[in-house]
Amino acid sequence: MTPDPTERIRRIVHVDMDAFYASVEQRDDPALRGKPVAVGGIQRGVVAAASYEARRYGVRSAMPSMRAMRLCPDLIFVKPRFDVYRAVSQQVRAIFAEYTPLVEPLSLDEAYLDLTDHLNGSTATRIAKEIRARIREATGLTASAGVSYNKFLAKLASDQRKPDGLFVIPPEAGAEFVQGLPIGRFHGIGPATAARMEAHGILTGADLARQSLDFLTARFGKSGAYYWNISRGIDTREVKPDRIRKSIGAENTYFEDLRDIAAAHEALAVLADKVWRHTTTAALRGRTVTLKVKYGDFRQITRARSLPRAVESRDEMLEMACELLAPVFADPHGVRLLGITLSGLEEARQDEPPRQLGLFDQA
Repeated sequence: MTPDPTERIRRIVHVDMDAFYASVEQRDDPALRGKPVAVGGIQRGVVAAASYEARRYGVRSAMPSMRAMRLCPDLIFVKPRFDVYRAVSQQVRAIFAEYTPLVEPLSLDEAYLDLTDHLNGSTATRIAKEIRARIREATGLTASAGVSYNKFLAKLASDQRKPDGLFVIPPEAGAEFVQGLPIGRFHGIGPATAARMEAHGILTGADLARQSLDFLTARFGKSGAYYWNISRGIDTREVKPDRIRKSIGAENTYFEDLRDIAAAHEALAVLADKVWRHTTTAALRGRTVTLKVKYGDFRQITRARSLPRAVESRDEMLEMACELLAPVFADPHGVRLLGITLSGLEEARQDEPPRQLGLFDQA
C-alpha cells in the first residue's frame, strides 16, 4: 500500500551502532579484534553484547554465558564498562543533534531521526550516509542506517545490510517489502506471538496482510490494529525527542505451563537479567518491582512492591519478584506467563558506577 499522496511523506532515519559494546571493547583493545568477544560475565551471567565473530557461532545478547561458552569455546568475556559506552553514545547523539532536533533515542546504541523539515537541500539518504561517516571519524566505530517514510520501516531497513550498511525503503516499495518478510523479523512481534500467528497459518507479512482487522483484533487484542497496519507498511508514530520512559519490563509465555517453583525462579532470573540489562543500558534506576502472572486458564494477576529508594541490583530485583510470586504460584492450572517490570524510574546518578555484580558476574 503506497502512502496517501495527499499526506506529506516523512523522512525517517534509524541509526543503529554495530555490535556496540563489543565493538567498543575491540576498538580499545587491539588484541580483541577479529576474535569472538562477549561483554558480560562467565559464571551465572548473561551476554550483554556479542561481536560479529561470536555471532557466527550463534552467540546472542541475553543468552546465558555458560550456553554461549558451549557454542563458542574460544569466546572471550570482557567486563562491561558502561561509563565508556555512555560517553561514546553522547558523542554519537551530538552528531545527530547537528542535523535535526527530532531525535528519539531507543537505547545507548540506536535512535530515530526525523529529517522531514531539516533536509536543507539534501536528502535523507545523503544525510544518513554523512552521519555514518562522521560517527566512524569521531568514534572509530561503524553504524548501520535505515531510511524510510516511517519508524517501523526505517528500523527494518537498518537491519538489512549490517554491519556498516545503509538501506532505503522508498514509499512505493514499503508494503511489498514488508509482505516479503517472515513475521519473526517484524519488530513488535516476539517469539510467543509469532508462534501463535504461525498456528493460524500466518508465516509472512503477506499472510498477515491477508487477515482482516476483525480477525486480528479478535485473536491479538489491541495489538491487532498495529499488526494490520504494519503488514501494509503503515506506521503513524511520530519521532518523540523528549520521550520519558515510565517503566522497563520483560515477560515470557511458556509453551508448557510452569508447575515447579524452582523452574519458575529460574524463569524469573532470565527475565531479571533482561530488565536489569535494559535499565543499566538506559542509565536508569527504579523503585517499584511488579510481577505479572498469567495462569493456564488465562486468568491474570499482578503484584507489586515499592521501596523508599531505588532498587540497587539485579539480585535485589529478582529477590523481590520471587517474594511476590511465592503466595500466588500454587494454582491447579499452572503458570503460562511470567513478567517483571521495574517502574518509578529516574536517571542514575552520574557520580556512582552502575551496579553490575548481579547481572554480569565479575569472574
